[in-house]
Amino acid sequence: MSDRGDAPAILDSTITCPECGTQRLETMPTDACQFYYECTGCGALLRPKPGHCCVFCSYGTVPCPPVQASRRSCGSAPGECTGTEKTRPGSADPIDG
Repeated sequence: MSDRGDAPAILDSTITCPECGTQRLETMPTDACQFYYECTGCGALLRPKPGHCCVFCSYGTVPCPPVQASRRSCGSAPGECTGTEKTRPGSADPIDG
């Protein structure tokens, strides 16, 4: 029996703007990664950091649902398995704080 997909994905993540520090709880899409996010505080257009698939993986408290599913299926520690990058060990950026 496989445990893939048994745990529901966490859909809420708090995004913190790296420009002004504004935080906002957002609901993540379940069927795609969100590449752009406009800060509600300063209007900065956030894009994923290099090696990340979406703004939630870069600036959120919880990674996006596709990455959550990928981690469950590969059993990696946070920051080690992010979809296609899992085939290139050591290529992911270090996790910031």
